[in-house]
Amino acid sequence: MPSTQLRQEALKAAKRVVVKVGTALLTKAGGALDTARIGRLVRQVAELRNRGCEVTIVSSGAIGAGMGLVGIKTRPRDVAKLQALAATGQAALMQVYERFFSRYGLHAAQLLLTRSDVDNRLRYLNIRNTLANLQELNAVPIINENDPVAVEEIRFGENDVLSAMVAILVEADVLVILTVVDGLLADGQVVEMVEQVDEGVFALVNGKKSALGSGGMTTKLEAMRMVTDAGAVAAIANGRTQNILLRLLAGEKLGTVFVPATQRMPARDRWIRMVARPAGKVQVDAGAVKALVAGNKSLLPIGVVAVTGRFQRGDVVQIVSPQGCELARGLVNYSSEELGQIKGLRSSKIAQALGAAPYEEAVHRDNLVITGVM
Repeated sequence: MPSTQLRQEALKAAKRVVVKVGTALLTKAGGALDTARIGRLVRQVAELRNRGCEVTIVSSGAIGAGMGLVGIKTRPRDVAKLQALAATGQAALMQVYERFFSRYGLHAAQLLLTRSDVDNRLRYLNIRNTLANLQELNAVPIINENDPVAVEEIRFGENDVLSAMVAILVEADVLVILTVVDGLLADGQVVEMVEQVDEGVFALVNGKKSALGSGGMTTKLEAMRMVTDAGAVAAIANGRTQNILLRLLAGEKLGTVFVPATQRMPARDRWIRMVARPAGKVQVDAGAVKALVAGNKSLLPIGVVAVTGRFQRGDVVQIVSPQGCELARGLVNYSSEELGQIKGLRSSKIAQALGAAPYEEAVHRDNLVITGVM
């Protein structure tokens, strides 16, 4: 699909949009919040709401705001200090959002998430239900990572990744990442459209990031790949451009637009493949590889040769080939301990090994998503 057609048909038709705003956009040179720019962003979101478009914001800026409040000029490296700055700055950030949204009869609704919130299927669904209800209550969800309590094991890493997961969660039509550059650049020129986020596209970036922010173009491309693989449109654009959201979603040739996959992935499959982190690995034999990929079959215990990690029934596991390459992901029917006891056994022998056989399959085909082809 040509870029102009994609912009006219997909961006103009969007009814559910996730907008990620980075620290460099929301703060001034010294780290203090740029309230004027936040006000301009809010005005555009309010206009989109008036047009019937649901908007969810993923907002950085808490640490930068905290730095501005306490007078720190350089982003600290100490984790505890960063967490303290996030706690200090988050309240100020939300006060600014609420003040501006109230002018348009809207409210700012804060959600602070950690990685474990989306790894857990029930909590993931609860978040989705909360976001849907907030839209009905004239509240604009403003999501940030819960930096004051997050440790390495439960971090998203970057708000770019968080925004992609939020877009997948709410089944957004478009993810827009607003930054301080005009889009993805190649030889100093903006790339108008990217059909597939592959290694050649990643090779275009140099990994630079701002002094206040934690991400870079590489993490933005990772977010673009997640969203387009799920079947939605994504875009990177300059948040300093006047009325950028309104103009981009009106189909103007601004920023870089990323083409979605031809088929939109079902919501459950998206969570299994792209959101939930695998709790362990299940290695299978060549016969299971063939059955899963070519035959669209369930994974039976007889095809399992090794189990790595600790997981419980219902967790997402990574299914790997005899060579250790990822083949699929799925919701496992047995814990790691149980699966270790029944690996290599026929289904008729499960009860003998465990004392009961609630499932014939280790992973049922309805709960399995192929991620690689051998």
